[in-house]
Amino acid sequence: MFDPEELDRIREAKAEWEDSEVQPTVDRFGEREETFTTDTEGHEVARLYTPADVADLDYDEDLGFPGQEPYTRGVYSTGYRGRLWTMRQYAGMGTARETNERFTYLLEQGQTGLSMAFDLPTQMGYDSDDAMAAGEVGKTGVAIDSLRDMETVFDGIPLDEVSTSMTINAPAAVLLAMYIAVGDRQGVDREELRGTIQNDVLKEYIARNTFIYPPEPSMRLITDIFEFCAAEVPNFNTISISGYHIREAGSTAAQEIAFTLGNGLAYVEAAIDAGLAVDEFAPQLSFFFASYNNIFEEVAKFRAARRLWASLIDERYDPDDPKSKQLKFHTQTAGSTLTAQQIENNVVRVAYQALAAVLGGTQSLHTNGKDEAIGLPTEESVRTALRTQQILAHESGAADTIDPLAGSYYVESLTDDLEADARSLIEEVEDRGGMRKAIESQWVQRQIQDVAFERQQEQEAGDRIIVGVNEYEVEEEGEQDIEEVDEALEEAQKDNVAALRENRDDETVETALAALDDAARSDENLMPFLIDAVKAEATTGEICDVLREVFGEYQPGSSM
Repeated sequence: MFDPEELDRIREAKAEWEDSEVQPTVDRFGEREETFTTDTEGHEVARLYTPADVADLDYDEDLGFPGQEPYTRGVYSTGYRGRLWTMRQYAGMGTARETNERFTYLLEQGQTGLSMAFDLPTQMGYDSDDAMAAGEVGKTGVAIDSLRDMETVFDGIPLDEVSTSMTINAPAAVLLAMYIAVGDRQGVDREELRGTIQNDVLKEYIARNTFIYPPEPSMRLITDIFEFCAAEVPNFNTISISGYHIREAGSTAAQEIAFTLGNGLAYVEAAIDAGLAVDEFAPQLSFFFASYNNIFEEVAKFRAARRLWASLIDERYDPDDPKSKQLKFHTQTAGSTLTAQQIENNVVRVAYQALAAVLGGTQSLHTNGKDEAIGLPTEESVRTALRTQQILAHESGAADTIDPLAGSYYVESLTDDLEADARSLIEEVEDRGGMRKAIESQWVQRQIQDVAFERQQEQEAGDRIIVGVNEYEVEEEGEQDIEEVDEALEEAQKDNVAALRENRDDETVETALAALDDAARSDENLMPFLIDAVKAEATTGEICDVLREVFGEYQPGSSM
């Protein structure tokens, strides 16, 4: 660190440089803008950063070493020199068989982990033949109506050799039960199952709206998963607390950190209230963030989130296990930044966003296909997205040393600013009674909506340049290949559900569902009953309907 006298000398030298070198140049040539600001926070970006901008930085307290508190520089001591991030492309293609084919293709192309997208009916706990599913079967991901579908997805894919992330929330316990059941049938020890289930219902009330049950029973399902997996599936991450959807809804980087960690604290409190010790479940918590175009701000965001989470957990719960304080996260490049105009530009956007995620120390990464602004990604665009990660890993040098931007006066200053802004927002949430009450009052949603509206106005006014959209436009563009879902898929999937119901043992199904109903009305952990139900070949919708009957359904605007 610099001593006070040296800092004073640097400040004086900077002022002299501005007077003698900068101002004459500005007077002669001008500058592009009167002020420059960070992409989302509105903090003014200085022309130059020096040690004086990080004068209060204490290396041991604020940075430390990788794998040690405060984890600013990463949660693993060897960074990517030990193992590269997991390349986990998000995929789900209509039917279980199509998804299996896409997963197999991605693994053949060098992908190192799977990420499973579900269609909207599955996300809402409806079977494909339900009236509520009409027109949506297989459209946004794979339709999973039963254990048979899940087995088909992983046909020929040994679950002890690959990790799987599942983006599912309200019915997360049901889909996790199916995954565990597939592992059981493959003969895989449950301790060998690896992956992550999103299981983050609070952000559904904030940003996505694919909720089913009210918050209280939803939190019970989440803590049941925590408890069950800690005992039986210890290497599976039981929740992916998602800032991605909060950011995609329009939040700033600081809001993404604050509301995500705020949700995380709410889950920790719910688990402790359910009788779990923090060290029993906190090491299995994981997070999910977006990566946007401003490389330095995104790197600072990831570093600030790690440091702030470690601090919050340490201050509030004093865990014995250091892993309870480690913020491990998956990153996805920003879908909302992709444009239908000049879609080749999206390859560049995704590459910069992926670079930011890697420089920020992500544990796994999904890179979007260039055509996702117009439809499901084609096989070609998926391959290019994966190759983007592989080039980054093996040709760019970004993975050769740990936290390479540490010590940058600009990045360290941004890291401090983002942490301070996020902590201030978390404190404001707590003044409002915590995340559940802040969500119930719509305060969180309004904060995000206000930012989204402001950004849209900036874009429409031309104050925020989107290349190819409001600047550097072209009049005509060639047609693009679009991945389309076969309209016959829905009828075929409905036929599959009908065949399942006709050929299964109804008495076994009824017994399993009755036991689940009884357990839901008690305080028993529901995971064993859900596993029994899926093995009995009860459908996703039938299981969720049992829980709907017991728990009710959440109505927006009702009390949380």
